[in-house]
Amino acid sequence: MKIKITYKKLGKEKVHGLAWSDGEIYIDSRLKGRKHLEILIHEVAHLLWAEDDEDAIVEKSITLTKILWKEGYRRVDNSRDLPLQDGSK
Repeated sequence: MKIKITYKKLGKEKVHGLAWSDGEIYIDSRLKGRKHLEILIHEVAHLLWAEDDEDAIVEKSITLTKILWKEGYRRVDNSRDLPLQDGSK
């Protein structure tokens, strides 16, 4: 599945993020740090586990956020020097 992420202010929608079944995700551009990571994971989870209800998505996204944050993952390095496991960059 191809996922496209767009950043824009979502104040009028009163949400931090939105995911559409066509793979398009909107993330509020004002989010920073751990909350940004949480919402990004949450919206991607909606696409990956579309059969799950909101409570299950919240639980998965919070768990993944806490683990990644504790391990020191931050939005800093955008280099693509090493490919992912499927060979993509």
